[in-house]
Amino acid sequence: MLFSDPDLSIGRNQSCATCHDPAHGFADPRKDAVGGAVSLGSDGHSRGVRNAPTASYAASAPRFHRDELGRYVGGQFLDGRADTLEAQAGGPLLNPVEMAMPSKASVVARLKEKPAYVDAFGRLFGADVLASDTRAFAALTEALAAYERSPEVSPFDSRYDRYLRGEYQMTDQEELGRVLFFSTQFTNCHLCHQIEPQGGRSEPFSNYQFHNIGVPANPDLRAPTDHGLRAGRHLKDRRQDGRFKVPTLRNVAVTGPYMHNGAFKDLRTVILFYNSYVTKSDTRRINPETGRSFAPPEVGSTLSRAELLDAPALDDRRIDALVAFLKTLTDARYEPLLKP
Repeated sequence: MLFSDPDLSIGRNQSCATCHDPAHGFADPRKDAVGGAVSLGSDGHSRGVRNAPTASYAASAPRFHRDELGRYVGGQFLDGRADTLEAQAGGPLLNPVEMAMPSKASVVARLKEKPAYVDAFGRLFGADVLASDTRAFAALTEALAAYERSPEVSPFDSRYDRYLRGEYQMTDQEELGRVLFFSTQFTNCHLCHQIEPQGGRSEPFSNYQFHNIGVPANPDLRAPTDHGLRAGRHLKDRRQDGRFKVPTLRNVAVTGPYMHNGAFKDLRTVILFYNSYVTKSDTRRINPETGRSFAPPEVGSTLSRAELLDAPALDDRRIDALVAFLKTLTDARYEPLLKP
């Protein structure tokens, strides 16, 4: 109820589901702000500078932390600025370019307007929970996080999941893409998008580390340089500049545009972009969406070169096979959204 309630925005016209639409892979299907690269806020004119990521499988991300090698991992938002789902859930409600509520108290006041909420919050969190704005807002974020952890948001029922259960036979092209994706010889996908051995049944298709893959600025945004993790977590370490959390690839075929700034519209373009780092052919470095070479990185000083360069160049057959495999990661309910 809370995830889909537009009354929790300043204009009573925007809910969590507006930018994370359950009918469209929990991403924003609207194209009214820079062609869908970013989302419009409740006031009808404010917009962010990042593409709204899918909320699908967000629950798979671990709490923000540093691993045994000192690498930053996990958290929520593209820059990892929220430690947990609960911390993330409250952010858009109070963000002036999103739902734009002025305070926690104003959000709680909207909750008190509806007897169904008063009853539910009292039963779930204690009879006097709404008497404290702090406690009530925390309860709201707890409820939103509980929904995001539910099977409705993370059903693991894609063709790939059905393949693992022996319920689906991959096409020859999809199978080639699967083999390439998990290969340690022919692609570098596994370096960032695999946790389970050979992509097991709970594979989120992200290791939730932070990398700078050299995404160019989106000129249509006319936004200042996005410093990613370094700015989001207020880090002094310049090595974290321009790094963003590795996204899940589940539902990737139906949740474009792609990259933190929506720079690429088509999934095949994304793979061609990765391939541009390892190809020796100038013609293979052309962005098909612009007809020109891929633009230089927005932040060029911290590229994850070891990961980007750890693969041979791919021909069109293998690129198309990878696209075909990535489409198999689409949840069953969204398969009708796939392009033929």
